[in-house]
Amino acid sequence: MKPLDDKGHLLKHKLINSVLRMSRPRKRAVSVASDFVLLTFAIWAAFALRFENAGWLPSDSQVWVSISTVIVTIGAFVKLGLYRAVIRYISEYALFAIFIGVTFSSLALIVLGFLFQTLVPRSVPVIYGAFAFILVAGTRFCVRTLVRSRLDKARDGVLILGAGPKGMQLASALLQGVEHRPVGFISTVSSNHKSLMGNLPVYSLEYIEKALRELDASRVLLALEDSDSVDRKALMRTLETLSVPIQTVPSMSELVSGIARINDIRDLAIEDLLGRDPVRPDVEMVSASLRDKSVLVTGAGGSIGSELCRQILGHKPKCLVLFEQSEFSLYAVERELKAINQVEGLGVALHAVLGSVTHRRRCEAVIKAFNIEMIYHAAAYKHVPLVEHNIIEGVQNNVFGTYHVAEAAIECGVERFVLISTDKAVRPTNIMGASKRLAELVLQGLAQRQSDTVFSMVRFGNVLGSSGSVVPLFRDQIRDGGPVTVTHPDIIRYFMTIPEASQLVLQAGSMGKGGEVFVLDMGEPVKIADLARKMIHLMGFEEKTEANPGGDIEIIFTGLRPGEKLYEELLIGDNPQGTAHSRIMMAREVSLPWHEVENILNKLRRASQTFDCEMAIELLKEAKTGYSPNGNLSDLVWCNARPKFPNDPHGGKVIQLS
Repeated sequence: MKPLDDKGHLLKHKLINSVLRMSRPRKRAVSVASDFVLLTFAIWAAFALRFENAGWLPSDSQVWVSISTVIVTIGAFVKLGLYRAVIRYISEYALFAIFIGVTFSSLALIVLGFLFQTLVPRSVPVIYGAFAFILVAGTRFCVRTLVRSRLDKARDGVLILGAGPKGMQLASALLQGVEHRPVGFISTVSSNHKSLMGNLPVYSLEYIEKALRELDASRVLLALEDSDSVDRKALMRTLETLSVPIQTVPSMSELVSGIARINDIRDLAIEDLLGRDPVRPDVEMVSASLRDKSVLVTGAGGSIGSELCRQILGHKPKCLVLFEQSEFSLYAVERELKAINQVEGLGVALHAVLGSVTHRRRCEAVIKAFNIEMIYHAAAYKHVPLVEHNIIEGVQNNVFGTYHVAEAAIECGVERFVLISTDKAVRPTNIMGASKRLAELVLQGLAQRQSDTVFSMVRFGNVLGSSGSVVPLFRDQIRDGGPVTVTHPDIIRYFMTIPEASQLVLQAGSMGKGGEVFVLDMGEPVKIADLARKMIHLMGFEEKTEANPGGDIEIIFTGLRPGEKLYEELLIGDNPQGTAHSRIMMAREVSLPWHEVENILNKLRRASQTFDCEMAIELLKEAKTGYSPNGNLSDLVWCNARPKFPNDPHGGKVIQLS
């Protein structure tokens, strides 16, 4: 029997392939011809059943009535669009169309029988209608099933975690696609266990491993409703134990704005890796401070700057100026924001301006030209090792860039100025952190010197998904087969998402009174090695260790980089003050009077102009930034340009560059 089975299986595949390869007109012709045959057979079968005679033969008039009825029926099917439908995507609407067409055909049989004075018993149209519906609908759905069964074998089976409208929408979209095939749902509500949704089984979350085995699913797709209250940490712990990749679909806001489609499958959302609920801003307070205002964002093309622009745009300012020195980054963010502005009908005036924050006159000209009322200063060099290797540029951009934009804001009468700072500014061990702490001191000094422009600072931890973040690095390393590189087994960091960071900045901008440093209650810090392991497991791999030499991805420890420390802090003092937002605190920290800050800036300017890295470092220490380097000076130009011979005319110090 096996050879016969193989021959039948091969014949079925040949039939399916021939159907798939047909051109559209040829498929329609085949459908019309098959319907003609099926409807003719249905009429003969109805008469034969009525007369209880399997050998019944029609009279000439009955032949003409039958042929006329079939032609009228095919005309009705054409009008109903039945031949325009693609068989593999045919839906339940086709059943309704076939029912209408068959009902019309039965009535046509009665009318034509009367017109041709032909014997058509009253039961024949009813029997014919039933046969015709079964044959026409049945053949179409059988072909659909055969074609889909072949296509389904080439598609990965997926479980959808989320048994709500979003999950149903995803399942419907995947059914029409060619890559993934939904095989079942996982519900976070235990009472939904063993129910059916769209003919797919629903399992409770505690039975997810059983569902993977029984349904042969190769991955899990998260499609939880935005309003669902789910314990993220517990959910991540459950998903980490699975041996399949975990992926997700876009958020509802992305779907509504048209940025993404429901079947745009992507790696697990960064906020899910974080394992805590995102911080929600006071929307009314933020909106009141931004609506109908002229706003400027420096560093608008960066990770934080671009997200700030997206968030600000949603609050409908009068004008949004994107200030950026990178041409490509500015072009990319402008194009995206223009699309959002148009799709959502926000009516915001967008202006993309090239420029550097280190050019004070350019900053003043831009602020005056657009009558700027609020500035969000996100432009900075933030990558610790790079700034450590390029000290003077880091100081120029982070310290003097902030100073020049702030002075330009005061000169032009800007109402509010918000600095995006970092947790690395707290007891810094690197140039980046020390320069950002000095930038904070500059703004605090300016806040004491005048009161027309309100200065405030926002300090937060590492931003997941930003340029230089470990998450995209780990993701690329895992996709490449490893190893995943972590600097130290015990290194920990505070983490937040880009939208969270941006919302905090906007919230602080509306709360500031002058000179405050705002920090976010970010919960528990995350061990980087644990984050790497979590990502390995959630992408469907096993960690390779001495205990598990057959694992897929190895984690290797490379040692701390220049200026890096094992842990970061958010507060210099130990007595933060609460604010109107439950997750935002205000730091109580030492500031310097303006004359001291100005003196430090003058000395630091001279050191920068002469490229004296040693002097710049000493000044950062003297400035009460708390800077305590944990390594040697590692500026690439300084170290390689130092004289190598004792009789060098520069005396072993610094090379003066003009």
